[in-house]
Amino acid sequence: MTTTRTIRRRRPLLVGTTAVAVMAVTVGFMAATPEQAKAAPGPKLSLIAATDSVTLTSWKEEPGVFLDLGTYLTAEGTPLEFKVTRKSYKDPVTISQTVYEGGKAKVKALPLGTVKDFSGLPGFTEITLTDKAGKKVVGRAESFCPNNASGRVRPDAPSTSKYPESCPTNPFTLGSVWGVEKGWAANTYAGSYTQPVKLAAGTYTAKVGVAKKYRDLFGIGDKPATVKVTVQERSWEDGGGAAGARSATAGEHAGHGAAHQAPSAHAGHGPGHAPTPAQAGAPETSGAGPSYNVGHGPLKAAPPALPWALKKQQAARAEMQAGDTAGQTDGSRKAPALMPMAKRPTGKASVPDVPKPDLRSLPAYGITISDGDQDVPGKDYLAFSANVWNAGPAQLVVDGFRSPGKAKMDAYQYFYDANGKQVGYTPTGTMEWDPRPGHVHWHFTDFASYRLLKADQKEAVRSGKEAFCLANTDAVDYTVKNANWHPYNTDLATACGQENSISVREVLDVGSGDTYSQDLPGQSFDITDVPNGTYYIQVLANPAKRLKETNLDNNSALRKIVLGGTPGKRTVTVPAHDLVNAN
Repeated sequence: MTTTRTIRRRRPLLVGTTAVAVMAVTVGFMAATPEQAKAAPGPKLSLIAATDSVTLTSWKEEPGVFLDLGTYLTAEGTPLEFKVTRKSYKDPVTISQTVYEGGKAKVKALPLGTVKDFSGLPGFTEITLTDKAGKKVVGRAESFCPNNASGRVRPDAPSTSKYPESCPTNPFTLGSVWGVEKGWAANTYAGSYTQPVKLAAGTYTAKVGVAKKYRDLFGIGDKPATVKVTVQERSWEDGGGAAGARSATAGEHAGHGAAHQAPSAHAGHGPGHAPTPAQAGAPETSGAGPSYNVGHGPLKAAPPALPWALKKQQAARAEMQAGDTAGQTDGSRKAPALMPMAKRPTGKASVPDVPKPDLRSLPAYGITISDGDQDVPGKDYLAFSANVWNAGPAQLVVDGFRSPGKAKMDAYQYFYDANGKQVGYTPTGTMEWDPRPGHVHWHFTDFASYRLLKADQKEAVRSGKEAFCLANTDAVDYTVKNANWHPYNTDLATACGQENSISVREVLDVGSGDTYSQDLPGQSFDITDVPNGTYYIQVLANPAKRLKETNLDNNSALRKIVLGGTPGKRTVTVPAHDLVNAN
């Protein structure tokens, strides 16, 4: 269990900028013999280096150098594909490989204990650095997320990768899909799942290889890559100020594709908070950009880094970005909003017998005591992160339409047949404009409710937060039927509209969830007068049952906590939730 003391914060709670450990039962790793691996069907995998030399910057104000060395794992012949799942939070995380042979997919179970969580293959790469004198100064093993920043290695490879752009960080993830498309390469840099190293300015030689157990399991040759590393020291004061330096620091991490959706958090959902060192220190391709989605859960993973074999496209890509329009997804690139219907639906409202969404709640996490991010004398707040996700098999699609002169929009839920044709709609409440700093967008009302329950599960406190802008911030389970591995509206700027919007479309895709961090008064629980003792945080989806779902019986999730301490110095103890030991 985890005990959290009082934290007097001046910045919002960040969710997902660092990896969250998931405790699971493991057994010894039973790898295949080299002969078995060579005989087994599957992709031909190789470790390569994009360049024979890299320059890394050591910022005096940062803890060290991140070893983004430009090494990639390539897949030829067929894709490298994995499904990573757990039956429940009482069961360990398991992994299987999908092997394509003769145009058919076969499932190959990998040894229990191959993975411990959803962050990647642990201890996949082995890195050593030696100085000019040949002395070893760094020796470490790092995990590998196959969904890292990637690109094609040959022109006849598929133009796009079908695999997701991240390995999830939400501690309550249920299923993930990892893959390296055939003819593609994925960066082996572990991004925010690794720690920086202290290196003095100078030159070094890095040797990067694949651990023997994985070479044996997947038939990878024992051919380490060698890269010359130049470390230069700089300070934020050298130019551009702290913000510029931090941005540059993030840029150095661009090798780690979205792997860390970085799940960060929608407290306000939008601009309004300056970047914190924690945000800026996350990999650029994790999407942990300056200020978007603050409080709203893991930030959208940025697009894959520029393919190293196609660097000539860089100028064209920059020109394309410069011409993008409103809506920002990763702190540097913009995306258009999802378009609602051209006008309100007409005809008789109906709820046809077609697939519908299934909204489910995850247990609360990121639980801590705060002052509500404001100077409120004598007040204690219980802050937490909460996620409602869609288990499918259909999207949740809600359009809001505004009558001229009215402050609220009328909301409608749409239904589609197997061919994607709209076959029905029903009124489902309203959308309201939230002008408060950190929000400044349209909220769909009554999407979820948060309550603090007593030990007997009777309500003690209710959060005032019940209206939300929907965004696909977390990949909760990409193994469910009809899961969309590339959801569109992944941050608030792409989905939530502007004050003068006449209509808005908000979508929660199959397999994805939307995390909010409850760290402001009205969102978090005011526990100033709540006695010490055992309580439950309840996350309740669709509380008014206005949305039409496949199942209304799985909308609630509870997380046990224990409050302690004294006024102004309250504490919260968070027992593990089955095998998930994340507060």
